[in-house]
Amino acid sequence: MSAIGGGTPTPTARTVQELDQEESFGGRRRFLGGWRRRWNRMARWQQWLFLIIVLAAIYYLPVANPWLITTEPGNDFPISCFQMAVYALVGVGLNVVVGFAGLLDLGYIAFFAIGSYTAAFFTSPDSAVIHIPYLWTLPLAIGIAMVFGVALGLPTLRLRGDYLAIVTLGFGEIIRILATIIPAAKGQVGFKEVGHPPGTDSQGHPIFSVSNGTPWYWLAVTVIIVILMLVGNLERSRVGRAWIAIREDEDAAEIMGVPTFKFKLWAFAIGAGIGGLSGALFAGQVGFVNNQKFDVATSMLFVAAVVLGGSGNKVGALLGGAIVAYIPLRFTAIADYKYLIFGVILIVLMIFRPQGLVAAKSHLLTYSRVVADRVRELRSARGAPSRGTPVRPAAHAADESTRGGAE
Repeated sequence: MSAIGGGTPTPTARTVQELDQEESFGGRRRFLGGWRRRWNRMARWQQWLFLIIVLAAIYYLPVANPWLITTEPGNDFPISCFQMAVYALVGVGLNVVVGFAGLLDLGYIAFFAIGSYTAAFFTSPDSAVIHIPYLWTLPLAIGIAMVFGVALGLPTLRLRGDYLAIVTLGFGEIIRILATIIPAAKGQVGFKEVGHPPGTDSQGHPIFSVSNGTPWYWLAVTVIIVILMLVGNLERSRVGRAWIAIREDEDAAEIMGVPTFKFKLWAFAIGAGIGGLSGALFAGQVGFVNNQKFDVATSMLFVAAVVLGGSGNKVGALLGGAIVAYIPLRFTAIADYKYLIFGVILIVLMIFRPQGLVAAKSHLLTYSRVVADRVRELRSARGAPSRGTPVRPAAHAADESTRGGAE
């Protein structure tokens, strides 16, 4: 498009390359852009080597206990690392609903509670339900949470925006109230000695004990890696493209033939399953579950984690969840003011960086322009007119050539 009439010129492949080079110099935003380009230019084996090194450092984190980021002596650092991992997993699950599908879910704590109570019901000696090994409760928590997610989504996903947010917020409170008034849930008394994975050390003590957060952290990180692979494949699939279309413009997506209700229901179910899994992990490490751990304020922290890290970006959701869990544990003296602190941080973030710490950038449009420019160059090299070049009729061209010869 010409810039004479005030329009924005369509960037060519050369323009895109120049913008990439400009983003590589100066400023944090340009630095991140340059790093992203360098990552994309790496060979596959280089990317895997870098990821292996990063994963080794992540697994070694609770053992190293770096003095710069340690939460001790106020809080045990390996247990703090586990809580950060759980919040990161929650961020990944909520990002499917909020970031990918664009559905504002303020009651995500309900699925977290369902997963915790599932582990407690089937492993605690205080429960009258049949007992099963703890590891079996993880897929069971996923399944039960997904059922509740579908049950919530079927009557409510016709709503949008604020109305959906209010309904999901009410659902979170309903689960907490049911845990209070139903005798089998034991209210504030709760369930003690929730199960844990098997295994003992050389002295006969359980490896996955309440006081030993390192194996719990390793288990949580392993689960996060598996979930990230599954969610990443979904994001790149037809389902993920449908979620992005619904997030950008639901009416346009429906007009183009996307079954919006079905894919929104899928997002709710998958997000609920990940929330139930994180709740079961949390219940196993803490070893105690009651109705006081699943309030609205915690649900708001989950949403803040996704917005803080970057809605629609898996890495951003991980980072946001870890930060939301880490700051109150690191600075115990100001832990009571965490809601005020995160509120101020979100306000500042929305002013200066509304896309979050790690923005979700879609390269599809840029790459399509590069491909279109490459096709246009190939057509020009072969002597064929490009798609945007007007083709003059042969008779008109003959008239012009005759007129030029006569003159």
